[in-house]
Amino acid sequence: MKEITVEDSETQSNDIVAENVAHLKSLFPEAFTEDKIDFEVLKQILGGTVDEREEKYGLNWHGKRQARQLALTPSTGTLRPCPEESVNWDSTQNLMIEGDNLEVLKLLQKSYAGKVKLIYIDPPYNTGKDFIYPDNYRDNILNYLDLTSQVDNENRRLSSNTETSGRFHTDWMNMIYPRLKLARNLLSNDGVMLVSVNDIEVVSLRLALNEVFGEENFLCQFIWNNEGNVDQQSKIKGVHEYIVAYARRLEEIARPSVIDLNIEESSKLFNDEIENSITKNGPANPPSKVTLPMGFPADFQEGIIPKRTDQYPHILDEIVVRHGKLKNTATVESGWSSKNLLELFVANGCIPIQDNSGKETRFALTKTGAIYGYKQRSELQGHVLSVIRNVGTTKQNSGMLKRWGITFSYPKPVLLLQYLAQIFTSPDSHDMVLDFFAGSGTMGHAVLKLNNLDGGHRRFGLVQFPEVVEDESEEHKTLFDLCRKRIGCAIDELSHHGRVKQSSVGFRVFKLDSSNIRSWEPDRDDLEGSLLQNVEHIKPDRSEVDILYELLLKLGLDLCVPIETRTIAGKSVHSIGASTLIVCLDEEIDESDIEVLAHGISEWHKEAAPAGDTTVVFRDSAFADDIAKTNLTAILEQRGLGNVRSL
Repeated sequence: MKEITVEDSETQSNDIVAENVAHLKSLFPEAFTEDKIDFEVLKQILGGTVDEREEKYGLNWHGKRQARQLALTPSTGTLRPCPEESVNWDSTQNLMIEGDNLEVLKLLQKSYAGKVKLIYIDPPYNTGKDFIYPDNYRDNILNYLDLTSQVDNENRRLSSNTETSGRFHTDWMNMIYPRLKLARNLLSNDGVMLVSVNDIEVVSLRLALNEVFGEENFLCQFIWNNEGNVDQQSKIKGVHEYIVAYARRLEEIARPSVIDLNIEESSKLFNDEIENSITKNGPANPPSKVTLPMGFPADFQEGIIPKRTDQYPHILDEIVVRHGKLKNTATVESGWSSKNLLELFVANGCIPIQDNSGKETRFALTKTGAIYGYKQRSELQGHVLSVIRNVGTTKQNSGMLKRWGITFSYPKPVLLLQYLAQIFTSPDSHDMVLDFFAGSGTMGHAVLKLNNLDGGHRRFGLVQFPEVVEDESEEHKTLFDLCRKRIGCAIDELSHHGRVKQSSVGFRVFKLDSSNIRSWEPDRDDLEGSLLQNVEHIKPDRSEVDILYELLLKLGLDLCVPIETRTIAGKSVHSIGASTLIVCLDEEIDESDIEVLAHGISEWHKEAAPAGDTTVVFRDSAFADDIAKTNLTAILEQRGLGNVRSL
């Protein structure tokens, strides 16, 4: 039975550096000597692809190296569950996380890497005001715990960007860069990252995203017409912001099946068929003759089109139409955009054919003599514009929040985020939407409304720092409390109007904290006492549920995975994710319990029949001695459960 200590991978977030080195070693083993990279050999292998110029194109700023290192440094923290602050804990798939988003992103790496369909963030716009996201490279968790009181040891306000710092762009880049790097890891291959920004940092943001995602994965820079205050005193009235969009892999992004909100219902976009003239003259389409057979369809019932050569298409034989079809064979001449398809249609007896994309295609003659092609419109028709208009204003949304007793300046409109989520997610795919600058929780609200609208199964994850807010209400002293109240009100409103079953929505609350597993912290003045305290590796103020969810995080399981609990040999045993993880944290396991406990666990494991390996975890201090641990491990191994660990 291997003991899990604070140094083990189970107590830390993903070690991204170690993973990168392992990938590199698998590709170029000859570039490694005693597990160290020989860069001279690596450069030789890569040849001319190595850029050794002193002056290179790219984005650079003071602190970039440390910002990159911040993203690579594993977190030793955890997320503690708070069922009492949650809504529908047992059934919901939504997450609300209180904490520093840098640390939270690190902790989510194992469980959610490659699983998030859409990430939207609305970070501070760097307007010269403070933003509370300083990052301490040496100990991020202690840094966060200090920050939650908003002051340091000398009672000074903690902020990385004051008006006297003189380094607004540098501080902002140091804040945003490591978060972008970690966010990319969470996106699925067909996932999209959206970032709201204004003119102050849009240039720096684009360069940073080019570096993190690759310039080739730039998707769009939406311009949101925010219907701003046109009475402002600026020389030019600013009425727009940007939403920059990058794909994890651009080639994996499907064409959105959404039509712009401002398109009128009478638009051809809503027709069942797409119709276009195939008459197309020019150097690339020299004139050629096409013979239309008797019975070729027309889009009019009766008529005659006389011969002509003064305009295209040339009508070389008089055309007579009776009952919507040609009564005679006729030859026409023009340049054609789809001549091959037209000839296939004729050869098929003028019965609709399929084009290269599988769309049903037909042709018909019009009264003008032009030939039109008609294609069946896909059900996934999309028409998304780069300029977004008429999706509500921040003032309207502030008013909505005020009715719920919430004061929040400049919330993004719900309809704006609902529209963005509709573009980049699917209703029937259980897509995950993440916002780690959640603010008042608009994205969570938008996902709830969108699911209500189209019957979707999207889930949201919101992360918000517990920044203190000045509000008369005792209900929300921090911005996270405000966000939580807003989502609760949104659920109540949808439920009140009968639009959604309350049991089907909700959220699980988690809060960032230090690990539940105690690290070795000796007291030099009382070494004996320190030894006795550290016999128990689990911190005394942590619950069994705390430990369960830390194991989920560190072993890469979803925070909303089902947990089943049974009593075996008088002990509480938890089966997580269909027995992917089995945990017994009882404080005392006697020798007499071992056989019954092992038998019950192995039978449960057989019943669940998990697809992969199963990890079994016990509390180390529960065993009277190493013999008891060894016996239990041996019995479980005999029954096919070889990965047995202790805390």
